[in-house]
Amino acid sequence: QVQLVESGGGLVQAGGSLRLSCVASGFTFSLYDMSWYRQAPGKERELVAAMRDSGGSTQYADSVKGRFSISKENRRNTVYLQMKNLQPEDTAVYYCHADGSEFGADYIYWGQGTQVTVSS
Repeated sequence: QVQLVESGGGLVQAGGSLRLSCVASGFTFSLYDMSWYRQAPGKERELVAAMRDSGGSTQYADSVKGRFSISKENRRNTVYLQMKNLQPEDTAVYYCHADGSEFGADYIYWGQGTQVTVSS
């Protein structure tokens, strides 16, 4: 059974930091590109940060560059999102996302989301 379980969200004041974690199971984690998306109320889901399966290439939304950092530990099947200098506009539900191929097919998986709320 495939699972992506996020944790680490919460309420933080502007300028604060949080680290989100996503633990994966049920698929070969090292073969998948891992990403974090977010969705604020009334807005579309957007890509925040992504890391290729090799861990050597990253991509960030312009709005979080220099503040957020994505990393992964293949031996722990875990991807992280370190968030610094959080601002009220970062308030959203953050989702873990996996995209990869194995057994001759392409797969996409989503976590259930974790709420991040930044107060001004």
